[in-house]
Amino acid sequence: MNIYIGNLNYRVREEDLKQVMEEYGVVDSVKIIIDRETGKSKGFAFVEMPDDAAAKKAIAELNEAEYEGRQMVVKEARPRA
Repeated sequence: MNIYIGNLNYRVREEDLKQVMEEYGVVDSVKIIIDRETGKSKGFAFVEMPDDAAAKKAIAELNEAEYEGRQMVVKEARPRA
């Protein structure tokens, strides 16, 4: 399952986010979206997890949870249009 994680602190690194998500199961990939012009985080990321049950548990427990001083938005990512 592809998971959208928004409202991230701009200092959060992909490795940090991977450690948080691995508490719920196997993580295939973590991609923090970077602004092309500034090279800085845009404050959101996508995480791929192969096990849908683990992904749903992560979404349920992490949505609106505080991480690095910000309240995260965690939900299933919508497919690109």
